[in-house]
Amino acid sequence: MSPEQPAGVSLSSDSQEVSRVVRRRFLWELGAGFGGLALTESLRRDGFFTSTVSAGESHAGSVHPLAERASHFAPRAKHVIFLFMYGGPTSMDSWDYKPELQARHGQTVDIEIRRRSIQQQKLLGSQRKFAQHGQSGMWGSDAFPWINRCLDEICVVKSLYADTFAHGSAMIQMNSGRIIQGHPTVGSWVGYGLGSVNDNLPGYVVMLDPRGGPISGAANWSAGFMPAAYQGTHLRNKGEPILDLTPEAKISRDAQRDLIDTLDLLNRRHMRQRPGYSELAARIASYELAYQLQSTAPEALDLSQETERTLDLYGLRGAHEVSHKKSLGPRPFGTQCLIARRLVERGVRFVQIYSGGGHGEETWDAHGNVETNLKIHAPEIDRPIYGLINDLKQRGLLEDTLIVWGGEFGRQPVAQNNGGRDHNAKGFLYWMAGGGVKGGHAHGETDPLGHQAEIDRHHVRDLHATILYLLGLNHEKLTYFYGGLDHKLTGVQEADVIRDLIA
Repeated sequence: MSPEQPAGVSLSSDSQEVSRVVRRRFLWELGAGFGGLALTESLRRDGFFTSTVSAGESHAGSVHPLAERASHFAPRAKHVIFLFMYGGPTSMDSWDYKPELQARHGQTVDIEIRRRSIQQQKLLGSQRKFAQHGQSGMWGSDAFPWINRCLDEICVVKSLYADTFAHGSAMIQMNSGRIIQGHPTVGSWVGYGLGSVNDNLPGYVVMLDPRGGPISGAANWSAGFMPAAYQGTHLRNKGEPILDLTPEAKISRDAQRDLIDTLDLLNRRHMRQRPGYSELAARIASYELAYQLQSTAPEALDLSQETERTLDLYGLRGAHEVSHKKSLGPRPFGTQCLIARRLVERGVRFVQIYSGGGHGEETWDAHGNVETNLKIHAPEIDRPIYGLINDLKQRGLLEDTLIVWGGEFGRQPVAQNNGGRDHNAKGFLYWMAGGGVKGGHAHGETDPLGHQAEIDRHHVRDLHATILYLLGLNHEKLTYFYGGLDHKLTGVQEADVIRDLIA
């Protein structure tokens, strides 16, 4: 191996980029020894420790960090709507039909509960009725009658596994690829890799359940060590959708425009003297975006522009039977799904919607009774997701919008408390629709009881690699240089695109 090419470094095909990366690697490795001590302060002043490397053009210091950029190859999808079921939805009561589990209901088995805790537990068969749907004959339970109508559009991955059984760290891993806070989330990586199509709206938007946010908080939509421009923008359920958007002082739009232009001029002058200081570029971009959002955000969120037929499609009109007093019904989640469609229609790259908020039965965390949990939450999402898939399809948007559904892990096939199910990170399902995936297709299997992934097992990093691939991004080449390392969403361990999912 030549000294110009350190082990483990994947170089760009662009010769100038290769030279720059190799020089930087050489200087970094030199800096680890005594000969590099004198260089450290000089490198810091040059922005070495905060610079970035991507497969494409470096843009960390750009005044427009969300400027649209080309993908690595032709994308299948241009946008993502990530529907996150906070608490961990149950696979064997939804779309992973387990006849053997049903037949052995009530039998005692030795099974691993949490990490390395082998216990004797009684198997809990599903009380849901399963049937095959559509031309594909995909299995679905009667907990989701509306989504089952769309199974010919849906690809179910039944063999995922993760590294942790705890809600906080599992959610962070599903969103960022790590079990600890401080790393960029999927939406941040997408914004960093592709930029934004619409300069007047955020590239990455998050909407939370009206009952509250996830236990690990804003780390689930953080940009981590990337510039703040790539973090998710939280749209609130009540009051102003974006905090501090309306100016406190009575100032005209023309006066605001003049003020922002003056700030922009001064900040650009300041930035030229501090190359590599990406936080200032993000701040300049945020001032401009905030100004534009004062007019674009209200229009994008104005559902009065929608027809009665569309509102009904998402479950926002008429009376809806609520199967449990704690259920919110379809309106809150349906409203967010409709807003998500309006946002991707206007170019927003990544929208994430959370179902479930707070703790206990307010989430998909079915420790007490899985039937009660389904009665609360399934009707909240069922009609809205049906509406979202069909609305996108009839508008010609489903083919380039990837819908992703799932939670931080699944549930156990054995009983806990009074008919509940404990956490299970060893085997659970996700499904995707649109955006270049095979409709009416199931991939992978858990064991006959639904306890752990057994056939075509995939770590969540494979799911992340697949999402990036569908967007035209190579997970090996999409890197961000920070703290001496080229970081990736999929981390340092090997990840594989799940190619069987791709149409």
